[in-house]
Amino acid sequence: MDTLTQITLGAAIGELTLGRKVGNKALLWGGVAGLIPDLDILATIPMDDLSRMAFHRSVTHSLFFAVLFAPLLGYLIYRIYGRRETSWREWSQLAFWSTVTHPLLDCFTAYGTQLFWPFSHFRIAWNTIFVIDPLYSVPFGISVLVLFFLSRGSKLRRRILYLGLLVSTSYLSLTVVNKLYVTHHFRQQLQRQGIEAERLLTGPTPLNNILWRGVARTAEGFYTGYYSLLQKEDTIRFRFTPANKGYIQPYLNSAPLQTFNWITGGFFAVEKREGSLLLQDMRYGRLFGWAINDGAYIFSFRMEILPKTSGGQEIRLVRIRPPLRFNRAALATLWQRIFTGEPPDSSLQHALRESLHLQESR
Repeated sequence: MDTLTQITLGAAIGELTLGRKVGNKALLWGGVAGLIPDLDILATIPMDDLSRMAFHRSVTHSLFFAVLFAPLLGYLIYRIYGRRETSWREWSQLAFWSTVTHPLLDCFTAYGTQLFWPFSHFRIAWNTIFVIDPLYSVPFGISVLVLFFLSRGSKLRRRILYLGLLVSTSYLSLTVVNKLYVTHHFRQQLQRQGIEAERLLTGPTPLNNILWRGVARTAEGFYTGYYSLLQKEDTIRFRFTPANKGYIQPYLNSAPLQTFNWITGGFFAVEKREGSLLLQDMRYGRLFGWAINDGAYIFSFRMEILPKTSGGQEIRLVRIRPPLRFNRAALATLWQRIFTGEPPDSSLQHALRESLHLQESR
């Protein structure tokens, strides 16, 4: 989830753990502990884009890190306040629970979290909720913000905390139910249309949990479709993208391609364009894919084959970054697709393409 939501969750867990004893200090340090795992981005600054993707949500998002980090942060807080507040052990408990809930929440998103690092590099990605979802974050954030203005002994303080946790947890549970239903519906549609899928990924589109995207992997390529829980017709229209992995067959054993294959779980397609080979991450697909079929891919890498001075070849994957601004035109097309299940009309598509063209030209 986004960093602000993680800080909010950490603050709520801090309050739940020690709020009655230390008041707003529990909110403050819970928020700090909830933020810490996302600081792994600082370690990725000198890395290339592929290494950055592989490293993010690994070390600092593991249970192992939470166990090691919590006593250190607990001791630091204890040294700051001394025995005036509470014990080192209780501060460590606050640090642990506020830290460990961060990667647990991230498991519900699409990116993948190496929760069991270093014992396993398996990436857990249940993909039930988009990384930014206002219906999860805003009510929860408001409830936690209110706590700062209530005294530690107030019964209302505890009730608001429980209410915030109840609303957020209930909504998160609803996303799991939606995921199960949508995935079942996608499987039915694939079967009805005679598409034999080796594997199916489903996930919500930005800022909502109503419009879902599914991508099915077959031996030849990928079938992508969108389905809204509000649409009247149950048919899903799939669009096929050939895998074209024969283009990179000689290089599949190279370290960069092995890493990319691991990150994507094999959900990538190869495109030959203007003499270059582009590797497209099909897990996320195209930018604003619910509206236009020819947008840039969210995660796209150009493969470079460079000769080594000692002989042989070096393979590099260089990311091509699309314009990712979520503007008014994109929101309008998303809104229409959510409520109708149909691709937006030509005027909205034209407005979106025009806005993307302006962003690229700046």
